[in-house]
Amino acid sequence: METSTHTTSAAAHIAHPRNQLTFRRARLIVAAYGALSAVVLLTVVVRALTGHTVSSFMWGRSGGVLASAAVTYWLTAVAAQGKRWAYVRVRVISVVVPIAIVAVDIIGGLPGWFVAMQVVCALTIGATAFVVNGSDVRAAFPKQR
Repeated sequence: METSTHTTSAAAHIAHPRNQLTFRRARLIVAAYGALSAVVLLTVVVRALTGHTVSSFMWGRSGGVLASAAVTYWLTAVAAQGKRWAYVRVRVISVVVPIAIVAVDIIGGLPGWFVAMQVVCALTIGATAFVVNGSDVRAAFPKQR
């Protein structure tokens, strides 16, 4: 169980202007990831409506990446309020999701335009990892005993 001193100290640390700036940057990057994901899905929709071949994988992948952006944005906002569980998830997502996006796209069979758009999304969410893994932010979320 946390002591009131520990809780107060952690809350003060997360409220530090530098950490709040970090979370504003993280939310901005995640919002860009969401916008790019929406562009990918919109591109799939337009291509399907104009008679181009669009696979069910492309539909699912585009929708899934957009959904992951919404969840990641929410988690980032919750982490900015000092919730360690949300912060840990943002850290994991920002490292694992870019790797997963690129790895699955490399496996093959997808058109180059789709792969390129997905890689841009992966790079964007990957940038979040650099922002949220700074020592100041990590110090605001000490491991609970």
